[in-house]
Amino acid sequence: MKTVIIKYNAGNVQSVMYALDRLGASYLLTDDEAEIRSADKVIFPGVGEASTAMAYLRERGLDKLIPSLKQPVLGTCVGMQLMCRYSEENDTTCMGIFDIDVRRFPNDAGLKVPHTGWNNIHTLRGPLTEGLTDNAYVYFVHSYAADVCPETTAICDYVRPFSAMLHRDNFYAAQFHAEISGNVGQRILENFLTL
Repeated sequence: MKTVIIKYNAGNVQSVMYALDRLGASYLLTDDEAEIRSADKVIFPGVGEASTAMAYLRERGLDKLIPSLKQPVLGTCVGMQLMCRYSEENDTTCMGIFDIDVRRFPNDAGLKVPHTGWNNIHTLRGPLTEGLTDNAYVYFVHSYAADVCPETTAICDYVRPFSAMLHRDNFYAAQFHAEISGNVGQRILENFLTL
């Protein structure tokens, strides 16, 4: 099985590679269109700022390539946000795979922004959450989040309920960092790799 990690202007790639190493999965880090199209699974991770990352994707045509993929695709953190329609972070038009906007957490809610650390996810559904129990804990680092919508497959409550996971067709996404979310994150990655 060929797994590709999309290489673009966003951090966190190394921890994704370590997580795949722990699972014994072989992978390739690339931004080459032919390599991405020929992959069995595609992972679109990210840590960074939405408008800069989208500009990089557009420069390389990845903003058109990613939505056209037919194999299972998993976006995480900023990768998930860029798969949405729009982000309030620097007024950024994203790829629109998920028809939902990404909004900043307000600073006046009495909770720290960014949302950093372990938090639970609930109302789980879909193939990536198979084998998990409701209220499983995962690791978040973000100031922006997608609202709850029909494509939501896990919810987290912080400032407001938000989409911790999304799924539509062959596209899957997680706002948290599955690669550093312990056994829960490992199970999610295993579920993705065995789709």
